[in-house]
Amino acid sequence: MKKRVVKQMKANDFRNLTTAEIEQKISSYKEELFNLRFQLATGQLENPTRIRDVRKAIARAKTVIRERELGIS
Repeated sequence: MKKRVVKQMKANDFRNLTTAEIEQKISSYKEELFNLRFQLATGQLENPTRIRDVRKAIARAKTVIRERELGIS
């Protein structure tokens, strides 16, 4: 499998994106998380902290979307 290194996005970085772009990022993060979990199960995972980072990135993105729904920010 190819190794993907993704820069950690901050909440303000997500706020500068459109909602559609954020949802696209979430789906790519979820795909990456699936691949990381698969690597963990097969013993091929090199960087276990990446799982935590991806989960937090998904949470940040979902938080920004929810803020927009509620009219916060």
